[in-house]
Amino acid sequence: MASIKVGGHELLQTPLGPVEPRTETMSFDAGDASGWDECLPSVADCVVSTAAGPAHVPDHGDLWRVEWDVVKAEAAAVTLRGKCFSLPLTLERTVALSPLANGTRLEARYTLTNTGTHAAPWSWAAHTLYATEAGDTIELPESVKALRLEGSGGNRLGKGGDTVAWPLAKLADGGTADLRVAQEPTTGIGDKLFAGPLTAAENWAALRRPSAGVRIRVHFDVEENPYLGLWICYGGWPDRPGLKQICVAIEPSTAPVDSLAIDGPWSRTLAPGASASWRMTVDLENL
Repeated sequence: MASIKVGGHELLQTPLGPVEPRTETMSFDAGDASGWDECLPSVADCVVSTAAGPAHVPDHGDLWRVEWDVVKAEAAAVTLRGKCFSLPLTLERTVALSPLANGTRLEARYTLTNTGTHAAPWSWAAHTLYATEAGDTIELPESVKALRLEGSGGNRLGKGGDTVAWPLAKLADGGTADLRVAQEPTTGIGDKLFAGPLTAAENWAALRRPSAGVRIRVHFDVEENPYLGLWICYGGWPDRPGLKQICVAIEPSTAPVDSLAIDGPWSRTLAPGASASWRMTVDLENL
């Protein structure tokens, strides 16, 4: 998904480079690195064992690299189908728009199917990059007090696997940072964190964007996706010269880690012919 506009304001990260065909092996930062993708079957590149032998999953998964087929298109809804190549998995996503009393609801419904002859491991994360400006604020349920750190540019929040307090985090240099508040692009911040496992009362996150006059509120099914990834990037990525991401990604996820190769109680395997379904909604609420 390349663009979501409200009142002329673009809500998604705009392309960092030309939107061109992608290859099966290129890194995510070699592409346009924008918009809304689906990270499947892994966020991080990795090698996983299967009954058919090792499977090599590329950076940010398969589906941002392939053309999706249009299954059905209507006035306010469209169903697309994307086929993975590293594992025998096919994801079908229906996106539908409906009015709210104070805005618009975007509902995404997913069905994942194993089309192969052997069991396939998988993980999923919505990779929705919302554009931000300094002063925008991230909202999480009050009960969320700590996050797991996947990675932090310059180790400013610590090292991968550390626990980080929310919303006021201690910095590696001894200072503190309010993680709720978006910073200037010159700060060069790039942090990936996870909340969860979450309860039914913690099934949401939001980004408040006053300049766009909108609050982006994401709801998700914690029974199917018990974790929430947060990518906060204020000019801190990619590492190469050129344009940088200035965004907050709110990522309902099946796992609290980026790599499918890291096993845990969150690990999932889909049997041949089996399917899994879930949904999430994005409410674009007028401020």
